[in-house]
Amino acid sequence: MNANFAAALLDPAAPCPAGLVSWNGSDPAQRFAVYRNNVNVGLIDALADSFPVTQELVGEAFFRAMAREFVRAAPPRSPVLALYGQGFAGFIDAFAPAASLPYLADVARLEMLRVLAWHAADAAPVAHQALAAALADPESLPQLRFELVPALHLLVSPHAVVSLWAAHQSETAALALAGVDTSIAEAALVCRLDLDVAIYHLQAGAAAFVAGLQLGRPFGEAAAAALAADPAFDPAATLALLLGAGAIAGVTTQRRPS
Repeated sequence: MNANFAAALLDPAAPCPAGLVSWNGSDPAQRFAVYRNNVNVGLIDALADSFPVTQELVGEAFFRAMAREFVRAAPPRSPVLALYGQGFAGFIDAFAPAASLPYLADVARLEMLRVLAWHAADAAPVAHQALAAALADPESLPQLRFELVPALHLLVSPHAVVSLWAAHQSETAALALAGVDTSIAEAALVCRLDLDVAIYHLQAGAAAFVAGLQLGRPFGEAAAAALAADPAFDPAATLALLLGAGAIAGVTTQRRPS
């Protein structure tokens, strides 16, 4: 009964589940239809709240039609609707009507990372003095390992996702969008500091460096990968950005064995 009820909620063509009764004798099928509509509208509204730029890029009507298909294909598995939509970007990748906008799925990924950053566990950023002291020892520098805060996320995209998102934060979004070349690859660093979630545009080297730190690689290895990706990589500037974003929770010094 429960499985049939849940399936019927998401399928507008499904009949009212058998066995339903109403307390006041009214038509169960009519009441179920109202409830089904409210459930679907509520889930679509939740997606619209989490993906405002994605919606603006395609228009409200297209977005809600696409979201309705996603709701049918991937109903929520948790009562926490704030996190609903983690598979939405993958769904957009395969959604044929959106194929003319190849960047749309990655914009949705960026917006979902903002949601995840907002709801991530709190972690106090490392003190500036502690980081400065660790960086001051050139012998231990290659072996430094950085602990990143849970609210940090990285997205590397073949599309100009940061520029697209930033254009929609402008009061003149249409004018700002006109200057965006969507075919330019961009990387985004998403991080929350206090109650503010910020998005930073990273160059290829900085993105490779952060990706290495996320994998737990020591400073030397992460920096080498960054320089291979971009010979102009500036480790000092990247560390300053991470520090300013509140992205570093701790640093551990592990000297090479003598």
